[in-house]
Amino acid sequence: MSLWSDFLRHDQRLIDKWTHYFPVYERHFGRYVNRPLLFIEIGCGEGGSLQMWKRYFGPGAQIVGLDIRPECAALEERQIAVRIGDQADPAFLDRVLAEFGTPDIVLDDGSHVMSAVTASFRHLYPRTDRNGIYAVEDMHTAYWPQYGGGLRRQGTFIELAKGLIDELNAEFWRGAAPPSDFSRTTLSMHFYDSQVIFERGRLLPRRSEKIGG
Repeated sequence: MSLWSDFLRHDQRLIDKWTHYFPVYERHFGRYVNRPLLFIEIGCGEGGSLQMWKRYFGPGAQIVGLDIRPECAALEERQIAVRIGDQADPAFLDRVLAEFGTPDIVLDDGSHVMSAVTASFRHLYPRTDRNGIYAVEDMHTAYWPQYGGGLRRQGTFIELAKGLIDELNAEFWRGAAPPSDFSRTTLSMHFYDSQVIFERGRLLPRRSEKIGG
C-alpha cells in the first residue's frame, strides 16, 4: 500500500499534511520501508503523523516525536516515543541522540520559526546517519514575517539552503575556500514546493573520463 493510500484510510489521531508532499516522501523515504530505522519528527501535531510513519516504515522502525508541548507525551505508543523540549536547544537534542542513537531520517515539521529551523538543522544534520536524510517542510513559512521570513530575507532557512548549493560545489571554488564538512558528506539537495530535502552519503573521488572516438 502506498503512503497516500494509507493516509486516506487513516482513522486514528489527526494528521495535517499537504497532499503534494506524499510523492516526495515516497521518492526519498521508500528505501527505508521494512528496515531498521530511527525516524525523528520535529513537531508532533495531534500525533497522527507519528502513527502514519510507524505503519509506513514497518515493525523495525523507532519513531521519535519532538515537541515543546508537555501534553504531547500522551501520544506515545508501541514504536512511538515522544520527548518534550525546544527544537532549538542543542542540549535537548543531544539528550535525544544519547538516548536513541543516530537518526536515519529527520523530518522538521516543528515550529517553522526560521531561527529554530536553522538551529535544529545546524545541530542535527551533521549527526544524522552518513547515508541518511534530513527533510524540512512547510517552507512557505520562510516567506511569512510572523515566522521570521520574507522574500530574500537574510536569516531564513531558504536563504541558508541557497547558500548551501554553492557549498555543495565547494570542490570547484578553485581555492577560494576549502571543501566543508557539508560538501564532503552531502550527496544531493532537492527543492520542492515548500520542502527541502538533503541526502547524505559517501562521495567517491571526482574525475572526468573520455571514452570512445
